[in-house]
Amino acid sequence: MSKKSLKHIAVGFVTSIALMMSSVIPAVHAQAVSTAPLTDGSSPQFYLTLINFVLIFLAVIAMVMIIYGGFLYLSGKGSREKIVSSKKIIFYAVIGIIVILLIFALANTLLANAYHVVNY
Repeated sequence: MSKKSLKHIAVGFVTSIALMMSSVIPAVHAQAVSTAPLTDGSSPQFYLTLINFVLIFLAVIAMVMIIYGGFLYLSGKGSREKIVSSKKIIFYAVIGIIVILLIFALANTLLANAYHVVNY
């Protein structure tokens, strides 16, 4: 692969991440605006939105790692070390996505049911 094609791949990748984040941030801000404060002045809606934003950011990082691991796997050219390394990266990124999904489900279920907050 030439340096020029790697540059094009990197620019396309950064652009796609910027587009994904530009669609997520306004939604998080819009959800954080309508809050129902508790007696101590904190807002369960804000905390739920913050948790969801962090989890989305971590999921994007995990997806980047899967793409990176796939790139290493394809560019390994039969090198056993690179293939083993890329498989480990992909495996741990998938484990990370599973953990992120479990935390997402747990946090949304507990906070939404405890404070009657809707965050969809």
